[in-house]
Amino acid sequence: MTSPLANRVSRIQPSVTLAITARANQIRAEGGDILNLAAGEPDFDTPEHIKAAAIQAMQDGKTKYTPVPGTISLKNAVIDKFQRENQLSYEANEVMVSNGGKQVFYNLCQAILNDGDEVLIPAPYWVSYPDMALLAGGEPVIIPSNDENRCKITAADLEKRITPKSKLFVINSPSNPSGIAYTKEELAELGKVLEKHKNIVVITDDIYEHIMFGGQKFTNILNTTPSLKDRTVILNGVSKVYSMTGWRIGFAAGPGDIIKAMTNIQSQSTSNPSSISQAAAEAALTGDQSCVSTMCKAFEERHAYIVSALNEIDGVDCMSCDGTFYCFPNIQGLIDRTDGISNDVDFAEHLLVNSGIAGVPGTAFGSPGHIRFSYATSMQVLEQAMSRLRNL
Repeated sequence: MTSPLANRVSRIQPSVTLAITARANQIRAEGGDILNLAAGEPDFDTPEHIKAAAIQAMQDGKTKYTPVPGTISLKNAVIDKFQRENQLSYEANEVMVSNGGKQVFYNLCQAILNDGDEVLIPAPYWVSYPDMALLAGGEPVIIPSNDENRCKITAADLEKRITPKSKLFVINSPSNPSGIAYTKEELAELGKVLEKHKNIVVITDDIYEHIMFGGQKFTNILNTTPSLKDRTVILNGVSKVYSMTGWRIGFAAGPGDIIKAMTNIQSQSTSNPSSISQAAAEAALTGDQSCVSTMCKAFEERHAYIVSALNEIDGVDCMSCDGTFYCFPNIQGLIDRTDGISNDVDFAEHLLVNSGIAGVPGTAFGSPGHIRFSYATSMQVLEQAMSRLRNL
């Protein structure tokens, strides 16, 4: 019997980050002592006022379908957020709510990509960008970076990869996995290139915008290049900064015609996001924001510790990050001195099985020779992990 699977399935891979976490959980269930530095979610609980809003929504009977692109009140909260925090103005028809930021990106790819359209993706990149482009018939074009330029591409790098088939350019700043953010000046230079190529849509993944260190301020490319607004979609959500990964609420802002198309895609797939989660997200955006600074302070302290500890290990070179809760050390020296290990994928497996440390190999993000460690865990776990790594 021939396989019933569609050809598109063979073009994509399971999420490596989810696979690593599953493997770590399996070893833990079998009695292994696992320190999980692979998770892509905060270790804090969702703040109480957000949970209370969800409970109140259930008690008030807000358990029915909502409009596909989100409730009016949540969309208004999103519009207010963009105006207040990003100095960007949007109308209701230019905003939609989805089941997490991942669905925003998926909806966009399905809405704008035709077969063979190229998606420009700087490396290192979030693991799902290329596969979601492939599912929509697009062709990922990876733009490499290097440690010397702090894992960021330049305007010249971007210009060199643009072709007549280029349709979508992805910006993720601060970045998962590198933790590095583009400066205002760097964004302006990228913007100058994009201004010349008017057929390219831009998506800015701003999901980590509030997790910035050292007093740095987040900048969106529209703050430097407003002329791109009529072809830029902003992806954001409540998952990371409010510790709401399981609530599955992301949102998008962009040109009305693109948002309408994305809404149509969503209407034929998942329909509206959870009504209860939408009520919680509204409380997150409009309520007490002290939880944000509390989490960010903890992440910054952990960042300082893990970067310092990693740089004390022979064969490891870890740059300081601008934000997120990830670091992305170059471990090529460590790979070279570990018997039987030839690449970062093998090293990550070796580290998990022999030292009980879960990390995600850089190859999954398009940057071999690195490993992503999450410090969205306790300082005690980080100290134990660094001790094991030193004794590897």
